[in-house]
Amino acid sequence: MPLEPGLTHERTLTVQISDTARHSGGETLPPVLSTPRMIGQMEQTAHRAVLPFLAEGQTTVGTLVNIKHLAATPVGMTVRFRAELLEVDRRRLVFKVEAWDEVELVGEGLHERFIIDEARFIAKLEEKLKGAGNTEKKED
Repeated sequence: MPLEPGLTHERTLTVQISDTARHSGGETLPPVLSTPRMIGQMEQTAHRAVLPFLAEGQTTVGTLVNIKHLAATPVGMTVRFRAELLEVDRRRLVFKVEAWDEVELVGEGLHERFIIDEARFIAKLEEKLKGAGNTEKKED
């Protein structure tokens, strides 16, 4: 079955202290769902939406997020994350993502992912690590 626009996936998260802005940024921040945590959950939701459609050895990586964090969600409240596949352009996937707590829409935006061959990706990372140890300055 091919990947096609209209595919959706949802997951939920009950906000814990470890998910909050205060936990990651310090006592001067409120104990509410942090923006990075919300975005991470949106990315995971989009990624998990397409996993059943990928060939063996393939996965996806996030390449773009354009997200608005619209409202605060306190510890103990459940957030529902939803990803809808809007566009498939070869390996490029564009999703509409949303987050709703028990009261209102708390986040929305667009998220882009690319389908990659995991082995090739890892090999490129290993090459990059080998090159990182080279401190010689290259001439133009």
